[in-house]
Amino acid sequence: MQRHYVMYYEMSYGLNIEMHKQAEIVKRLNGICAQVLPYLSQEHQQQVLGAIERAKQVTAPELNSIIRQQLQAHQLSQLQALALPLTPLPVGLQPPSLPAVSAGTGLLSLSALGSQAHLSKEDKNGHDGDAHQDDDGEKSD
Repeated sequence: MQRHYVMYYEMSYGLNIEMHKQAEIVKRLNGICAQVLPYLSQEHQQQVLGAIERAKQVTAPELNSIIRQQLQAHQLSQLQALALPLTPLPVGLQPPSLPAVSAGTGLLSLSALGSQAHLSKEDKNGHDGDAHQDDDGEKSD
């Protein structure tokens, strides 16, 4: 039971850190958009403002759909990377079979990959996810 608690705590901590990172990215991208917007033509400014408003109103089902599409594209690219070149095989040789990949195994391997990457990033950063320094040396939350 304690192992499960620790595992869920680590996942929660990782998600919290990721949410803070995403919030910081959004803040910086908003600043970039605000700086670049005056240099665009009036028509392009309207297009950008419309796109920004649509992005602010994204819903959970839309996000789930996007994530599902990205996961499928990722699995497809993995399968294509495993595929053999389209040159004909000499007579009598059979192509090797590819391992079966299901959505469940793909998700499990993806989550394992993500947790390994997350742990290695934390080890490199020294577990100091509470305060990040900007490029100019100021601390932000």
